[in-house]
Amino acid sequence: MASGWAPEGAVQDQIDATLNDAVQRVRQGLNGGVSAQFCQECGDPIPEPRRLAVPGVQLCLACQQERDKQQASYAGYNRRSSKDSQLR
Repeated sequence: MASGWAPEGAVQDQIDATLNDAVQRVRQGLNGGVSAQFCQECGDPIPEPRRLAVPGVQLCLACQQERDKQQASYAGYNRRSSKDSQLR
């Protein structure tokens, strides 16, 4: 009803675009390569199960959690949507 002149499936296209953007943003933040045996921040040993589960890991779990808290949060709206829907 509120879609006006939007083509069939436009809402699903917006949802898909938002999800694809989120997945791409997370993939860019992933490390690759050889995992470190000791944390780069605090020097504590990184457990072997963590090194195997997360390729290229460089931080222990505690330091990674602290870094995740400090990262800026992502804006919760779809930048690809129309201006009208963003003004609401």
